[in-house]
Amino acid sequence: MKKIAVLTIATIIFSNPVIWAQTGKIISSFPAPSKYCTGLTYDGRHLWTADRKTDKIYCLDTGNGKILKTLESPGYFPTGMCWDGQFLWNADIRGRSDISENFDGMIFQIDPENGNIIKTLKSPVSSPQGLAWDGKYLWVVDERKNIVVQFSTVDGSTIHSFPSPASDPMGITYDGKYLWISDRVKNEFYMVEPRSGAVIIIAQAPGPYMRGLSYDGKNLWCVDFQTDMLYKIKIRDKVQFLKYDRKEQSVNYTHQTKVFGPGQCLSLDVHLALPQTRPNQEIIGKISFSPKPTQIDTDRWGQRTAHYHFDNLKSGTQLDLSYTANFNSWYVRYFLYPENLGSMKDIPTHISKKYLVDDEKYQLSHPRIQQTVTSVVGDEKNPYWILRKIHQYLIDHLEYIMDGYWDTAPTVIRNGHGSCSEYTFTFIALCRAAGLPARYVGATWIKKDAASMDNVFHRWVEVYLPGFGWVPTDPTHGDRKSPRDQAFPIGLCRNAALITTVSGGGSKTMGWTYNSNEAYQTEPKTNMNFEYFADWLPARDFKILKENEDTLPQCNKAQ
Repeated sequence: MKKIAVLTIATIIFSNPVIWAQTGKIISSFPAPSKYCTGLTYDGRHLWTADRKTDKIYCLDTGNGKILKTLESPGYFPTGMCWDGQFLWNADIRGRSDISENFDGMIFQIDPENGNIIKTLKSPVSSPQGLAWDGKYLWVVDERKNIVVQFSTVDGSTIHSFPSPASDPMGITYDGKYLWISDRVKNEFYMVEPRSGAVIIIAQAPGPYMRGLSYDGKNLWCVDFQTDMLYKIKIRDKVQFLKYDRKEQSVNYTHQTKVFGPGQCLSLDVHLALPQTRPNQEIIGKISFSPKPTQIDTDRWGQRTAHYHFDNLKSGTQLDLSYTANFNSWYVRYFLYPENLGSMKDIPTHISKKYLVDDEKYQLSHPRIQQTVTSVVGDEKNPYWILRKIHQYLIDHLEYIMDGYWDTAPTVIRNGHGSCSEYTFTFIALCRAAGLPARYVGATWIKKDAASMDNVFHRWVEVYLPGFGWVPTDPTHGDRKSPRDQAFPIGLCRNAALITTVSGGGSKTMGWTYNSNEAYQTEPKTNMNFEYFADWLPARDFKILKENEDTLPQCNKAQ
């Protein structure tokens, strides 16, 4: 995978776990039996947790956390716990040695009746943390090597392994189809496909130091070291997305034209793409224009633009065309459980007819596009996994380079690099060639300060997933190293963006651009210069505008 050269993912600060109202919601909680709990498992009736300081294993009532039984730990630093249907398994960092510097991981099979050790295995990793049972093999995570390992109960030999989702894995459990892995640095837990290691679901941890994880057949349980609490947390809820971390913001977007001459600009048409209310943003009041546009146009994609027309602009003329939009913005996180999606046959005909068409940037019939789709997607039928395979292909094969070109999808694949627009065109082309409707959105982004200027902008993809509708994904921001960071932008809109443009490409008003577009005719040897910038203002600096002659009604629903 190539490293991305520009663009920084905005950091989310999860200050309140309640924002994750469904997947990740705390159903119940009670105090842990001791202060240094590590591993956790469920035996069908009770919870079992280990404590690294007391060197004890506790059997707990799931209703109130009452200690029902206490066993001696088989080693000196117990960590992960799991249940194989008959016996307990316990991972231990130090194994049978009580020397503090000795990290020689061991795995023990334990009789739950009396704590006797039935079997001892050398751990496939030196610092085993969480432990899980998949019905045939054990799984372990190592927070030092950041690795997830499936291994045999016969001799401890490794069956399969992949990098951990993030930098500090602690807990792991298996729900019959997927692995769930916690990370204490990111304060998140992840649903992971066990063969590829692909992160599918990202959810906020209920506490600041999530350790052991267990699955009870419906919900997850975890133990948190910092809060000394056990939490029962919800997964697989019917809610498709959540909105959180609202911000009031204001953007003044300016398109600036300068006629340097020496001749005249005979005609000039400028279109400013108008932002609309959608799941991640709500326009407050009316959009204010300076000056008033000639008219409002709508293209075939439903994109509204403020259209300005001018004739016979003399040398030395400068035009500043702008609008101000006041809005609320949110983070929006989709929970995309692959089995909850509809099939490709469930995609509405009117969506397919509109968003599977070819165009000059896509070239769907080009041999390179067809060969790439066949190789990458294969016989995959699930819409989610079609999206993920294309997403991963771009991450593995493209390098981010902003060179000023907007090449076609076949050219981008051949060159092996592209800007955010070129990543987007290529992603859309591969999706459409695979039968999955896709389009792009364009936006201005706030920088680090509340008052900032953006003149770089950003474009990403929305894919139509049956049962969900239009879902965002950003292959440019996903071009990173860790599985968590690669998956992070899939199904996420940030509150750092004002989306101005929604398009399938080749618009009569916007062409292949976003935010704004211009078309002009000039006399010979007439030089023109165009600049575009968006000024972000702190919320306290704007007021909701009243309707006047320079304002136009704002749509309440995105196309």
